[in-house]
Amino acid sequence: MTSPNPHAKILVVDDHESVLGGTVSVLEKAYPEADIRTATTAQGVREQLALAVPDLLVMDLSIPEAPGDPSQIEAGIQLLRTLMDTYPELNIVVQSAHVRSLIRLKPTIDTHQGGFTIADKNLPMKEMLEKVDWALKGLIYTPRDMRTGIEVKPEWLAVLQFAFKDGLQDKAIAEQMNISERTVRHYWTKVQDALGVYPEAGKNIRIQTEIRARDEGLID
Repeated sequence: MTSPNPHAKILVVDDHESVLGGTVSVLEKAYPEADIRTATTAQGVREQLALAVPDLLVMDLSIPEAPGDPSQIEAGIQLLRTLMDTYPELNIVVQSAHVRSLIRLKPTIDTHQGGFTIADKNLPMKEMLEKVDWALKGLIYTPRDMRTGIEVKPEWLAVLQFAFKDGLQDKAIAEQMNISERTVRHYWTKVQDALGVYPEAGKNIRIQTEIRARDEGLID
């Protein structure tokens, strides 16, 4: 597994010791130079982030608010909402058996500036690591049942038009839209998620995006 940052700081959150240990073990093998830390409660996560913001947060959705509390999906939802508001560029992987509950956070996810991927706990480990890699690269992935048709914001559509109609590169698109190149790249990840286009070995993701956008009638 090749990470954009081989020395990434990763915080793993799960209140089940066996699951936590298993996730850490897999990540250590995939990212041997990473600094991997753990937390078991929402309170523990906030305390760790107050000391240092990691490059990646991998968390279960159903966690206790504090030691001794029962695990609750709402605790995870509230924690995510707070973290995305406080750390808008934090890369996040939600690894949970309750991914549909994240529909409550869809508006927040749509505006999040960092990588954000969702991995059902039933996924094979290879696919889970794929979602980790995507999040570290700043990509967005949400399950199909969280999407209602093709939802493309005007600024995302503008990026498609500038790229595939006018033939502009990201730097020129940024100048035309009076935004940063980072924001342009962020718009790419958003529109690719909306179109269901994700990295595939041997395929150019921009070409796949253009094909899908034309199929959906977003560009001529």
